[in-house]
Amino acid sequence: MVPQLKVEKENYTTIDNFFDDMYFKNLQDIIMNQDQAKQFDWHFVSHLNNKQTESDNSSYFARTIYDQEPMHDIYDMFKPLYQLFSIRSLIRIKANCYPATENLITHAKHIDYPDTHKGAIIYINTNNGYTILEDGTKIKSIANRVLFFDASKPHSSTNCTNTKARFNINVNYF
Repeated sequence: MVPQLKVEKENYTTIDNFFDDMYFKNLQDIIMNQDQAKQFDWHFVSHLNNKQTESDNSSYFARTIYDQEPMHDIYDMFKPLYQLFSIRSLIRIKANCYPATENLITHAKHIDYPDTHKGAIIYINTNNGYTILEDGTKIKSIANRVLFFDASKPHSSTNCTNTKARFNINVNYF
């Protein structure tokens, strides 16, 4: 296992090499592997958030794993997060797949939920996409990086241009 690299700032923390290699490889296989895709069904979402304009044709694929209750049979795989993330109460776990386009698209800012809560983004693959926090900080998509931040604050995502898609998992919790 490669040692973790932790960066703590006032409004966020990133930790590289967060998960052990075996756990993360299994997670990648489930989310990205076409053989596993039969078990992990993606759902097309025609808009990224409620601030999308008619000229914005951004869309993505998502799969809710937990929303008030388990929504997919791989939910059990996420139970270790309760200890790793110090989760008292889970709100949602959602996997995202942003297909690549010719140009990098920055999506409109949004909040996940209005009440103050914690958010964690698990980056599944390395690509040139990123997450943009309220202050403009860009967090690069690097495989096995986790970003911890206040998901009730405005933030935005991007797609990517240098791989087939950008994959991440968004966890919202108290």
